[in-house]
Amino acid sequence: MAKTLGSLAALIEGAEIIGNSETVIKDIEHDSRKATEGTLFVCMVGAHVDGHDFIPQAKEKGAVAIITDNENAFMPAGMDVLLVPNLKEALKVIVPFFYDYPAQRMRVIGITGTNGKTSISYMIRAMLRKMGFRVGLIGTIQIMIEDEVLPIHNTTPDVVELQHTMNMMLEKNMDYVVMEVSSHALDQDRVAGVEFDTVVFTNLTQDHLDYHKTLENYKLAKAKLFDMVSSSSNVKNGKTAVVNIDDEAGKFMLDHADCRHITYGIENDASLKAENIQVLASGAKFDIKQQFGSLPLNLKITGIFNVYNVMAATGAAMAEGVPLPFIKAALEEFGGVPGRFELVRGGQDFAVIVDYAHTPDGLENILNTARKICDNRIITVFGCGGDRDRTKRPIMGRIAAELSDIIVATSDNPRTEDPAFILSQVVEGVEQAAGSKQHEAIIDRREAIYRAVEIATTGDIVVIAGKGHEDYQILKDKTIHFDDKEVAAEAIKAKMGE
Repeated sequence: MAKTLGSLAALIEGAEIIGNSETVIKDIEHDSRKATEGTLFVCMVGAHVDGHDFIPQAKEKGAVAIITDNENAFMPAGMDVLLVPNLKEALKVIVPFFYDYPAQRMRVIGITGTNGKTSISYMIRAMLRKMGFRVGLIGTIQIMIEDEVLPIHNTTPDVVELQHTMNMMLEKNMDYVVMEVSSHALDQDRVAGVEFDTVVFTNLTQDHLDYHKTLENYKLAKAKLFDMVSSSSNVKNGKTAVVNIDDEAGKFMLDHADCRHITYGIENDASLKAENIQVLASGAKFDIKQQFGSLPLNLKITGIFNVYNVMAATGAAMAEGVPLPFIKAALEEFGGVPGRFELVRGGQDFAVIVDYAHTPDGLENILNTARKICDNRIITVFGCGGDRDRTKRPIMGRIAAELSDIIVATSDNPRTEDPAFILSQVVEGVEQAAGSKQHEAIIDRREAIYRAVEIATTGDIVVIAGKGHEDYQILKDKTIHFDDKEVAAEAIKAKMGE
């Protein structure tokens, strides 16, 4: 049923229409370049851009109306205006309504936590597809509609983009949407209007404190996902919270989840418990002990952190009724996720691993995993991003120095900050723990990767941490193409004299 400007205004107390309330709205868009005939153009004001400045471009593309909360804004001739008291609050209500609540017509699985979200989402996708379901995925790396790949700019898109994407998935007959849900998205209500069915909590460690200020605020933001799955306004049945009970924040999440609980862990008693764990260079073997017996797994992926990820994904699949044989088959076929403990192979006699680890906990996990499979030395290349939590820089420097044999500190998306200043804060932590260990600071990331590969010898593992799947480097005045895997492959080729 076509939506009119009047039907949208009726949802918002205090909304006012300047123009024709019968104007038919065919789309909602905040990017003037994407406006089409019948678009309601959202005049969002960001840190660097004011949507009101782009009204003429939106009109030229076919936009018929604007929505704004600025009563003094430029009111364009020939366009209707929906004036609302608070634009952000209005969009949370209007956009899901406009698309007829697509999340109520598919099953939706949400994953939150500091680490593991991407790997878990891909594992769940694999298990659901093994069952024959059609699956959409919204994550850090990309949006996928079955095998169709779309680019993404935030872990969780804003409410306009997210509802548009979910509607697209519904139109393409997806049965499930599996999505990573960031703390920013929960705090900023980007997931407003999304009804979740199964939600997963991985862990909570220091990250994003530049935004949340305290770990308590960060934890409260994550807990909103568990409030949402328990909401009395939900229309679908069968709600489940899947929670890592080995993490200190696990019980807190369960306290916010008024629904079925599935816990997982290694140390503590849980619904799903990993036993007989063998972490090998070639993969991992372990058994998941659960209510109906034991599920033995022989995986292509490795690391204790992946044992946790596999249990989280298994819990979500079980919550959605996937039988154990399908879970086992999908997991044993699973080859990993781009930029997550990913090997760069070029015929060399040492290993090069690229990983997205950009938090203290993430770096510690991958270095501990590397140590367990390493025959010689660990050489770690890493940096910390600019305009982000500064307190973690010396912490990550210390962890790298404690768990590596050689440390090459470098840049990682310095953004508007001085790369040399960021590096100095990282080096503080390195020098606290390095002792007599070899450590170097090289601002240029390409040079740093080449240096690490150059000094690697037989049996070493070079760990390049921080960017993983990213193929860019964000500098003060521009964003350039930069892919750790490409640079590592070039460095290996150069070393081998090809």
